Amino acid sequence: MNTIQEAKRYIDNARDLLREKAKKEDGYYQDTKYVKMAGHTAYSGVLVALDTLLGIKKKGRKDVEWYKQQLAQMDRKVLSAFHSAYDTLHLSMSYDGNPSVKVAQSGLEDAEMIINWVETRIANA
Repeated sequence: MNTIQEAKRYIDNARDLLREKAKKEDGYYQDTKYVKMAGHTAYSGVLVALDTLLGIKKKGRKDVEWYKQQLAQMDRKVLSAFHSAYDTLHLSMSYDGNPSVKVAQSGLEDAEMIINWVETRIANA
């Protein structure tokens, strides 16, 4: 399986967690445990896709600042989407368990946009 398909699978798994486990009611998820899991899963999918494009960091461990620096040199629009995905998926969902359905949808849309962008960049390379 190629890494872009794998990244998309992460997003599908995050959606499944929210749909099947988090119990949506009146615009909010009732079980934040699954919101946190879905946020982490989706953010991991973004990183899988970006790692395919950006490759290996020469020294030390990759962190969010490294990804931001790399994207800033490539595409400002995608950098903005990455900022949003990091804030929404990683911080708001994964750490805080934000139960808003709208927040989750927004984060997943950003994730898909980034993954599709990486797929296009690789295809055109």
